[in-house]
Amino acid sequence: MRGFAFFDRVSKAFHDYPKASKMLVVVAVSGGGYVAYAEATPEPKLISSVPVIDQVDNKKQKIVILGTGWAGTSFLRNLKNPNYEVQIISPRNYFAFTPLLPSVTCGTVEARSIVEPIRNIVRKKNVDVQFSEAACLKIDAQNKKIYCHSNLENNLDGHEEFVVNYDYLIIAVGANVNTFNTPGVMENCHFLKEVEDAQKIRRTVIDCFEKASLPTVSDEDKKRILHFAVVGGGPTGVEFAAELHDFVNEDLVKLYPGVKDLVRITLLEAGDHILNMFDKRITSFAEEKFQRDGIDLKTGSMVVKVTDKEIYTKEMKNGGEVSVMPYGMALWSTGIGTRPFIKDFMTQVGQGNRRALATDEWLRVEGCDKVYAIGDCATINQRKVMEDIAAIFRKADKDNSGTLTNDEYQEVIKDICERYPQVELYLKSKQMKNMVDLLKETADVSKGNVELNIEEFKTALSKVDSQMKNLPATAQVAAQQGVYLAKCFNRMEEAEKNPEGPLRFRGEGRHRFRPFRYKHLGQFAPLGGEQTAAQLPGDWVSIGHSSQWLWYSVYASKQVSWRNRALVVTDWARRFIWGRDSSRI
Repeated sequence: MRGFAFFDRVSKAFHDYPKASKMLVVVAVSGGGYVAYAEATPEPKLISSVPVIDQVDNKKQKIVILGTGWAGTSFLRNLKNPNYEVQIISPRNYFAFTPLLPSVTCGTVEARSIVEPIRNIVRKKNVDVQFSEAACLKIDAQNKKIYCHSNLENNLDGHEEFVVNYDYLIIAVGANVNTFNTPGVMENCHFLKEVEDAQKIRRTVIDCFEKASLPTVSDEDKKRILHFAVVGGGPTGVEFAAELHDFVNEDLVKLYPGVKDLVRITLLEAGDHILNMFDKRITSFAEEKFQRDGIDLKTGSMVVKVTDKEIYTKEMKNGGEVSVMPYGMALWSTGIGTRPFIKDFMTQVGQGNRRALATDEWLRVEGCDKVYAIGDCATINQRKVMEDIAAIFRKADKDNSGTLTNDEYQEVIKDICERYPQVELYLKSKQMKNMVDLLKETADVSKGNVELNIEEFKTALSKVDSQMKNLPATAQVAAQQGVYLAKCFNRMEEAEKNPEGPLRFRGEGRHRFRPFRYKHLGQFAPLGGEQTAAQLPGDWVSIGHSSQWLWYSVYASKQVSWRNRALVVTDWARRFIWGRDSSRI
C-alpha cells in the first residue's frame, strides 16, 4: 500500500506541475530499475528558436568545460571551489585512459576497463556540476556563448541545438588526426584516438584472419590481407606494432595455424629513426628488437597515397622513388590536427594562421577574456626575455641611475627565472647554479660595488631564449595543465587580494599566479615480449623486463578510479593465464 501511495503522490505532482516530469529518470539495470528525482529547473529561454541554458545560481560564476579528455577531466577532478557552477559539454560521457588504447586493439585490456563515466567522477564533489552530451559547434567569445548540438541520435523535436552562456570558458577538446592532405588516408586508414577506434581495429584484425582462412581466397590475396601496415614511428605506432606482433605470435597462430606463415607487419616512418623523442639508446634498442621479431621497419618512407588495397610510399633515401605496397589493414598514427570549430574560433581571435590555439603562460587564450585552452588543442606562446629586456631593466633600476647594482638585480633574479622558464633551462644546459653565474660572464658580480648597464645586461641574457621549446602533445602535459588551472580557480579570490606570481615587468604589481611550469616525469615505450623502454627524469634509461613491471605499476596507479584499477589488473592477469580474447564482438 505504501508503494501505491507513493506513486499516487508522484502522479498527482506531475499533473499539478507538468514541468517536473522532465526531471523523472527511470534507469533499468539488468532487469531491475530505480527512480531518480531532481528538483525541476525553469524552462530555457529561446533566442532565435535555440534554447539558452542560463546558470542556476546568479551568485555563482559559471565555468564551461569543453571536453572530457585528460586536460578537462584533470581540471574537473581538482576543482574544489564551491563558488563556481560548472557545465561540462562533450560528445562522450566518459573519460578514457588513452595510453592503453593500443592494448585494447589486441584484447590485452578490455575497453570497459579504461573508461570511467564523467558522472561517476563528479557525483561526490562539493561543486555544482552539470553534464551535457553534445558537440560544440561554435564559440562566440564576444557574447560569451557556446553553440552546441546534441550528440544523441534521438527525436528531440527540433531541440538538438542549444546555447550555453559562460563566465569562464575552458577549451580542452584535444585534437583531430592530421593526414597532411594525403590522398586516401581518411577513407582507407584506421586511427587510434578514441576507444571506438581501438574496438574497430580489433574487429578488423580478426576479420583479416577470418578472410584469409576462407577456402576461396588465393594465396596472393591471403598475403595481402594479412599484411598489417603501421604509418608513424612515434610511441603510438611503435606500441601498436609491438602489441599486434605479440597478439599474432602468442594467440592467433594457435587459432589460425594455416595462415600463420603469411602474416607480415610493416612499420613506416618518414624520418631516419623511430621514437625520435626518446634517448638514442632506446631508439637503437627498439629498432634492433623489431628486426629480431620480424617486424619490417622502413625508415625514410613517406606515404604519399593510400587506396583500398595499396599504399604508395616515397623513398627518401633512394632519390624519391615511389614504391607500391599491398596491405590488408593500415593504421595512421602520425600528426595531430585542429578541430573545425577551433579553427573558426582562432580566426575570430586573430590566430587564423596558427596550427593550435595560442595561450600565454597562464593558459589564457591570447586575444580573449576569461577563455582558457589546455591540452592538445593549445600551445603556450612563451614570451622571449629579449622582448622584455628593456622593461625588466627599468623595473630593476629603482633609482633610475641607468645601471643595476648588485642589490637591484638580486631582487629581480627570482622573478625573472619564474616568469621566463627558458632562463632556468639555459642555466641547466650550461651547468650554472643560478643567474648570478650567468651574469659573471659579463661582469664580476661577486663584489657589491659592480654595476651593470643595459647593454651588459642584454649581453648576459642574449642567449637564454635559445632554450625555448614547445611542449609535446601528450597526456602528461594535458593532465598537469588541468591540475594547474584548477588550483588557480581554487585560489582565485585569495590571489586577487594577495598576488603570488612574479613581478609585472610591463605593468604594476604582481601577477595573480605563478605561470604554468611543466614537470617531465618520464615516458614509456612498450616494445612487446614483456619488454618496455623507460626514460625517466635525470636522463635515466631502463630497458627490459624490469621496466615492463614499472610500466604496469604506473599505468595501474594512474587510473582515475579503483574500479578501473581493478579491471585493468584483472585484464592483465587474464591475459597471462588464458591469453587474449580473439572473438569478434
